[in-house]
Amino acid sequence: MNYSFSFLPKYLPYFVDGAVVTVLISFLVVFFGVIIGTIMALCKLSKNVVLKTIANVYIEILRGTPMLLQLSIAFVIVKLTAPTITMGVLKIDFSLLLTGVIALSMNSGAYVAEIIRGGINAVNIGQNEAASSLGLRPTQTMRYVILPQAARNVLPALGNEFITVIKDSSLLAGFGVFELYYGTKAVTTVTYQSLTPLLFAGLFYFVMTFITSRLLKILEKKLEKGYSK
Repeated sequence: MNYSFSFLPKYLPYFVDGAVVTVLISFLVVFFGVIIGTIMALCKLSKNVVLKTIANVYIEILRGTPMLLQLSIAFVIVKLTAPTITMGVLKIDFSLLLTGVIALSMNSGAYVAEIIRGGINAVNIGQNEAASSLGLRPTQTMRYVILPQAARNVLPALGNEFITVIKDSSLLAGFGVFELYYGTKAVTTVTYQSLTPLLFAGLFYFVMTFITSRLLKILEKKLEKGYSK
């Protein structure tokens, strides 16, 4: 069996284009996941019993069931009509892509909700009292005082969530979404090489997560400097 990397000159675009789609999916999932997570965190911290119950049920279900199962349900239930476009060597079916992004975002939102809730609780209670003494309403206090400070607290955890999403997006390949792992499987099928394309894909995933973690470290240091001032 041939374990060389002789396939690279011809099939490198499958990995490059797949990696671009993977990063795009990850950005979208984290973006919408933060929105969902913020809403769920605020609902969970709310004194309204209905909102708190909805948030608790949502978080427990999404965190307590396998992501693969959630994706399977989403691809059965969600019926979207969207065009198919060509991106390099990949033909991206946006109906599949959007379904995958929705399902992953809902899952990510459940985890982000707990991250943000912890970040809000970590803000000194004196901040609430100071804001109240200045005449700010509770909603204004949350928006202008608590959430900005909580964002600094949760940045490392959100960075880890982004890295996790980059890796978990490979699950979408099983549902026909053209991303890095899907492109890798296409190469293994065409070249009849089972190991080397997977190793090369692993290198791509490592580079993406490594660069992301380093960029987040730089951002954290800048925020710490700004906060110390």
